Amino acid sequence: MNYIEYAKNTIIVTENTFQLHNKIEEISSEIVGLIKAGKKVMWVGNGGSASDCLHYSAELMGRFLIDRKPLQSISLTSDISAITAIGNDYGFDNIFSRQVNGIGQEGDALFCLSTSGSSLNVIKAAEMAKKMGIKIFSITGTSSTNLKMLSDISITIPSNEVNVIQEVYQIICSYICYKVEQDLFN
Repeated sequence: MNYIEYAKNTIIVTENTFQLHNKIEEISSEIVGLIKAGKKVMWVGNGGSASDCLHYSAELMGRFLIDRKPLQSISLTSDISAITAIGNDYGFDNIFSRQVNGIGQEGDALFCLSTSGSSLNVIKAAEMAKKMGIKIFSITGTSSTNLKMLSDISITIPSNEVNVIQEVYQIICSYICYKVEQDLFN
């Protein structure tokens, strides 16, 4: 496969997400509402998704396009001391659920990025969030079922290719950050 074929594949999958625009807008509106209510967004994911959590949490905390006040957002993938201590003492499957339990509050949001939708540590974080009255948003690939069922709003990228799923949800997450910022500050 050459670059043109590779890029066209991602473009086709992106175009197939246009039918999901209502869910994308709904997540954006929900985040605006919870931020207005003084709540926070927590982000979880593994591997490349963990890095994406850092990125989009930072876009809300710092700024996306508008110079404005910071928004309450935290990536639970960033505190290596907490992750390794929790992993060592309670097991890797609990690295996010323990953090959600520690800092999450009713009315907050948990944003889960998982290409498979079946990573046990992300599932356990969503289960904890559900118990605590925390909204759950997720973006997954087509193979996911577990995380979708736990989520209040789930977006399914119509692909099973990990790289394509991540490329497309980067577009979606960028748009959500843009929309949240526009709705709150423009």
